[in-house]
Amino acid sequence: MARKLLSLLLAAALCLSAPALRLRWGLVSRAEPAASLPFSAADATLSDLPASQEGTVSFTDSAGRKAEVPAGITRIAPLGGTAQIILFALAPEYFVGLATPWPREAEEFLGGYYGLPVFGQMYGSGDLNLEQLAALDPQVLIDVGEAKSGIAEDMDDLQDMLGIPAVHVEAHLDSFPDAYRKLGALLGLEARGEALAAYCEAVNAGVGSVLAQVCEEDRVRMLYILGSDGMSVIAKGTYHGEIVDMFCDNLAVLAEPSSKGTGNPVDMEQILLWNPDVILFAPGSVYEKVASDPLWNELDAVRNGRYAEVPLGPYNWMGFPPAVQQYLGILWMCGLFYPDVAGIDLYAEVAAYFDLFYHTELTREQFDRLTARAGW
Repeated sequence: MARKLLSLLLAAALCLSAPALRLRWGLVSRAEPAASLPFSAADATLSDLPASQEGTVSFTDSAGRKAEVPAGITRIAPLGGTAQIILFALAPEYFVGLATPWPREAEEFLGGYYGLPVFGQMYGSGDLNLEQLAALDPQVLIDVGEAKSGIAEDMDDLQDMLGIPAVHVEAHLDSFPDAYRKLGALLGLEARGEALAAYCEAVNAGVGSVLAQVCEEDRVRMLYILGSDGMSVIAKGTYHGEIVDMFCDNLAVLAEPSSKGTGNPVDMEQILLWNPDVILFAPGSVYEKVASDPLWNELDAVRNGRYAEVPLGPYNWMGFPPAVQQYLGILWMCGLFYPDVAGIDLYAEVAAYFDLFYHTELTREQFDRLTARAGW
């Protein structure tokens, strides 16, 4: 995004103020997980909010830029959906607003944070309202996620136009621990950042342990199907297919794989040729229809009842947008595909995630509702 495009985002907007909110931060304190799957982070002692500070400090972001940021940050603005999810785990009480509205499924989990004003995204929809964003008076603008081409120039342009420090912190499945430590340092929340980083490292180690015990020939042959007509797939080797490829033999090998979250369009003839043993359907796809559809029943996965729908709440657990909720997808797929190796108590693990990342207690009733279609 260049300066010209940023200028086009200027628009008149209603000035809204964020309500005063208080964080409910829960500690992960549970029984030890199964020895074969050490997902849960050790108990952590989290610090109180930092004391008010004056002046500025220098922060070097993932694009190699040095930005002068306030020494005691308490008001932040995430610049996109991925940043919003990742930062919510660390500092929800610092949000002045949202880059994208929380999905309807998030309301029961996010409480008072659900109604914050929405100022738009820098990337993706590109609907960032600079006037409204400035009116909300954040101390720093934070982009988190995949490094886009020209990210350094984009951050410089935005910072120059608004007079507010703007930083980018790269984050993906392998680097979430580093991202949380970097964000914790930026916001003066090092203990919180370390607790979140430790959890991410524990999940990464746990899944590595599970997959090391699964022979290549035992990897599940599957498709991840989406779209209201079920005629799109997440292709092998794509950004959105990262955790699918990690766990499974993703049959969707295409000459031109799409990097979009909507996947690659295909037809039923191609799906029949692939004939997966297992199908995961995205929320809102054709999960409800396939059992009674003769054509879908030509597939081994449907005929054998080996299909499931990805849980949704507060977000799609497979990562749409791709952010830390991918760990929920990892937990789920470990238990679904390799239960004997993983030895996982899925409710306990998911409840611990909700406690740490969404700051809410997940009841058994809520878990059962979220996962009602998520098994065979």
